[in-house]
Amino acid sequence: MNPSESSAAISVDDVAFDAQGLVPAVIQDAASGRVLTVAFMNRDALARTLSEGQTWLWSRSRGELWHKGATSGNTQRVRGIIADCDADALLVLVDPDGPACHTGARTCFFTRLAGAQAEPFAALADLSATVAARAADADPEHSYTASLLARGIDTVCKKVGEEATEVVLAAKGNERGQVIYESADLLYHLTVLWQAAGVTPDEVAAELARRQTPVTPAS
Repeated sequence: MNPSESSAAISVDDVAFDAQGLVPAVIQDAASGRVLTVAFMNRDALARTLSEGQTWLWSRSRGELWHKGATSGNTQRVRGIIADCDADALLVLVDPDGPACHTGARTCFFTRLAGAQAEPFAALADLSATVAARAADADPEHSYTASLLARGIDTVCKKVGEEATEVVLAAKGNERGQVIYESADLLYHLTVLWQAAGVTPDEVAAELARRQTPVTPAS
């Protein structure tokens, strides 16, 4: 197995802190894959993050430890931390409880440069969150999603079948634009089906990850 894909864990002592005792930490929404912010950790911040399961960072401007969300309430539950191949940068996977940016935005990365595209896979996580919100709060008379769920899982299943057929027909007809359009409809209705069946996108993603075949290095 490629060493970069090994499941072996490392300790804080294995992290390659720089001359200032810091390591860059990329904070990523574990559900959407959206990068929330990039900050720094020192040894104490990393140790507290690991022990408490919440994001702790080192403020270079203030020269002190800070618990993300301690003042705002927008804390981040840490699912896991992954080091890069040289152990000199960290990826921190979190479930954010509110916006990550001090501006109130969900992520610090919201200013696009010319030609930059939207985050395609984050859109699916956003859709799932919207469907869940509609299921919990919306009036079925004013929300298609809520009305679909209110009619029961048989109705939702029928809609998924119809949309899957539309995708197949568009593909067989070489209608590229329609394949895209109908696929979006299918993904929406599949997300509603997950909600009705009590399944989360995380569980589906975990099953996909389980099926992956490890990549072996070339000889």
